[in-house]
Amino acid sequence: MLGDRFGAPPHYHIRAPGRVNLIGEHTDYNEGFVLPAAVDRYVVIAAAPADDRVIRLLSTAFSGEASLPADRPEAATVPPWARYVQGVALELRRAGVVLCGLHGVIGGDLPVGAGLSSSAALEVGTALALLAAAGADRDRREIATLSRRAEEEFVGVRCGIMDQFTVALARRGHALFLDCRTLESDYLPLPAALALVVCDTGVRRALGDSAYNVRRRECDEAVERLRAVRPDVRALRDLGPQDLDVAAGLPDPLRRRVRHVAMENARVRAAVAALRRGEAGALGRLLDSSHASLRDDFEVSTPELEAMVEAARSAPGCLGARLVGAGFGGSVLALVERAAAPAFVAAARDAYRRTIQREGTFLVCEAAGAAAVTTVDRGENP
Repeated sequence: MLGDRFGAPPHYHIRAPGRVNLIGEHTDYNEGFVLPAAVDRYVVIAAAPADDRVIRLLSTAFSGEASLPADRPEAATVPPWARYVQGVALELRRAGVVLCGLHGVIGGDLPVGAGLSSSAALEVGTALALLAAAGADRDRREIATLSRRAEEEFVGVRCGIMDQFTVALARRGHALFLDCRTLESDYLPLPAALALVVCDTGVRRALGDSAYNVRRRECDEAVERLRAVRPDVRALRDLGPQDLDVAAGLPDPLRRRVRHVAMENARVRAAVAALRRGEAGALGRLLDSSHASLRDDFEVSTPELEAMVEAARSAPGCLGARLVGAGFGGSVLALVERAAAPAFVAAARDAYRRTIQREGTFLVCEAAGAAAVTTVDRGENP
């Protein structure tokens, strides 16, 4: 397709995986703990350098094209999906990268709006494409950080670092335990007998148009109020379950927002311990507890998500299920015994259809590695 549209074959392909978060939701922007894994669904960019110092990208998912000058990418008027590309280009220039012209086609099999972080995959993939065209390189942590800034400052979604960090640094077969304050991380192998099944409700969401930013403002307001009695509280990460009495005087819903974050951070630590002990059942129960907190204390569930969670939990081989991503639509993650995965999918699909009168999509996923660049004639560049 690149040759058909731009008259030149690709010089390289970039595959950037999606992300599913086992546990630790709405904790990343509160400087807390998360336990994500990359999944084997990808944003794919086929690209080639161009001599005209213009970045031209065609999206097959949105049937649109964007064109922006390499010297001033922020000056162009582009469709909404290309704002992510634009923000990354601007952040790379701010980091000292001299951008070159680029022609590329963006495709892949990663669903958009399903809670699998297609935006972070696009951001990190774009950064790798632009760096390859410029003959430049940057540390993967820097790529994750500048991609996050692009989404937060340029697109306007006040996200945390988890999504971009996972896409840029994931390891195949592993979950990534990440401290979102220090960026210290550890890789934990996932049991081969377990499958991660993403159960897509079919309800799309757009974070910039949702209550996501409202939730973040509520967390910020809670921190400001708590500092009056606890000056050491820099973020909600600084409160554990033992500190919830400090938040008792907060008005609702701030009190419940604080309770979710404090308890969710504790659940992430418990999930890490369960993985290290090989206790899949305990991990599944933690997913169930996380969902209840996201529904009741953080209030980010929907009727479709509730129907999907119940459908998943009633299906064979399910150890636990919860809404995944920011909520307000998107998907449910089910932890499923691998041998039961086909029966699980069939039963959950039928139960969801009966309850909500719409079709769901079910993806049995493997934990994938980080985004990678493959040069057409020289092999893979790690």
